[in-house]
Amino acid sequence: MNRRVLTILVVAFAIALACTFLVIRLMQNQTKAVKPPATTLVVAAKTNIKLGAILTADNLTTIEITGTTPKGAILAKDKNNAVGRGVLSDIYEGEPIIENRLTAIGSGGGLAATIPQGMRACAVKVDDVVNVSGFVTPGMRVDVLISGTPPGQQNPTQGTVSRTLLQNIQVLSAGTDFQKDAEGKAKAVQVVNLLVTPEQAETLSLASNQTKIQLVLRNPLDTKVAVVPGTTTSNLFSGPIGARSKSPHAKKSAPRFITVVVLNGSKQTEEKFASPGGQQ
Repeated sequence: MNRRVLTILVVAFAIALACTFLVIRLMQNQTKAVKPPATTLVVAAKTNIKLGAILTADNLTTIEITGTTPKGAILAKDKNNAVGRGVLSDIYEGEPIIENRLTAIGSGGGLAATIPQGMRACAVKVDDVVNVSGFVTPGMRVDVLISGTPPGQQNPTQGTVSRTLLQNIQVLSAGTDFQKDAEGKAKAVQVVNLLVTPEQAETLSLASNQTKIQLVLRNPLDTKVAVVPGTTTSNLFSGPIGARSKSPHAKKSAPRFITVVVLNGSKQTEEKFASPGGQQ
């Protein structure tokens, strides 16, 4: 083989080997630069946990979270800090346990632990329709309506009076008491517990004994307090039966006429007269 060709082949092989080495080193450096995402082991719910329940080791597990840990999440090493604490809102299977979803350590569980400072839980009786159909559930917002006969009413012909007593009230529980029966099951009761101030609790207590109470569901995003004057039974029958409210934009029908043609020789004239029966 020609010496010159052999030299060229050796040099080319050396260059290829050097390039391969550089590529391998570059790939290794890039692999080292990319670190795997950090993971954190946190405490999570093993099963669905209802509001008011007390956490035990049996309904807790641990899960691995990649990336940013949720604020307030209880770490796996602090699992014992969650055991024995009450639940302030429903927690679903696989959901991390957050500090602000639990009561303070040592406060236990049940409905009492879910009441914020300065507030009260007031029980309101409801009928079977509201209770069975799930009309109100924990976390919803309602208005409280009352109906009855005011004491010392000057005009007895007005009958029953209805008015809005409270607005935008949060529901704490509905249909099921947190007390357990002899078999350890939740006991269903015909009441709804509302979160109110002490002044509102006094008002509700008086209304429960003197009037009939009805709860009206509202959109939780609608926090506006409406100004409503109330109504009486006489107002329900004040208008004529079958009367229809007229729209302010409704067009008035044009008056109808009767056209009479008068022939006087070769002359023809027309006279219009209003139609008493509405026929033209």
